[in-house]
Amino acid sequence: MANPVDLVEVWRGDLLECIHQGHAVACDDTGQIVESWGDPTALIYPRSSAKMIQALPLLESGAGAGLTDEQLALACASHQGAAIHTDRVKAWLDDLGLSDDAFRCGPQMPDDRDARYGLIRAHQSPCQVHNNCSGKHAGFLTLSKHLKAGPDYELIDHPVQQACKVAFEEVTQETSPVFGIDGCSAPNHACTVHGLARAMSFFATAGDRSDLRSSAAQKLVAAMTRYPELVAGETRACTDLMRAMDHKVAIKTGAEGVFVAIVPEKRLGIALKIADGATRASEAAIAAILVKYGVLDADHPATRARMRPAIKNRRHIETGYIRPAPVLGL
Repeated sequence: MANPVDLVEVWRGDLLECIHQGHAVACDDTGQIVESWGDPTALIYPRSSAKMIQALPLLESGAGAGLTDEQLALACASHQGAAIHTDRVKAWLDDLGLSDDAFRCGPQMPDDRDARYGLIRAHQSPCQVHNNCSGKHAGFLTLSKHLKAGPDYELIDHPVQQACKVAFEEVTQETSPVFGIDGCSAPNHACTVHGLARAMSFFATAGDRSDLRSSAAQKLVAAMTRYPELVAGETRACTDLMRAMDHKVAIKTGAEGVFVAIVPEKRLGIALKIADGATRASEAAIAAILVKYGVLDADHPATRARMRPAIKNRRHIETGYIRPAPVLGL
């Protein structure tokens, strides 16, 4: 991953203690680069930031015709396993006539405190429905049932994953050279940072078009912005920042320092990758870029908490702070 630039600084006292480098791209409505930082051709795994792309076949196929906006938001989610997430995914499974065993994402202890402590107090282990990707996998199961395909929907040669690959390559406008297996066991296809931003610009301008894929993209963006609490959860960056932008912008994080934004009113798609994979840096950088393009208020508490958070020690004494690097212009 050559030629990253400084995107986020970490200060302790008067000393610059740490720098997070990376790459970022903003694309216009034609998929062309409006502005970039670092190397737009850097090859990355988009990880969970690609979930709305992976959900396109669910709607294009007709499998998701009867799904609610809440279910579509969950199909794009990396949720924290709270009851508002797991109750809805369980109900979705019930609608499919399936059980937790049908999932291929694996169990995960929920990040939500109440859900996690509830399991501990009950001496219970987490189920696969608690996995942060269980909404995406419910979408996979829905598509697999519609296609009358086999149960191993996570395998690269399964019709579900082949449909996801086609959608991914077409909206990024790139042939993916390699795939990896994500934390939830599904394939994750590599693309450039530019390709990922180009895909987000496709989603941002979906309302301009009436073809099947654009209609699907528009529905997914609408679901994400309508239900940001289902896309992530309380106190999470995706949820807080989408609320701070009055539900007008869809954003999605991915593991290892990836973040994307879909900005319909500016007709922009944005993608970034922090080279060292730090979440604190990806959150600061995406907030800064959204402020730069005038869709996020720099003084909103949710913005300050990500873009310029204070660093405190165990006695709650402020010892430093995080801020966007000068290259981001803030």
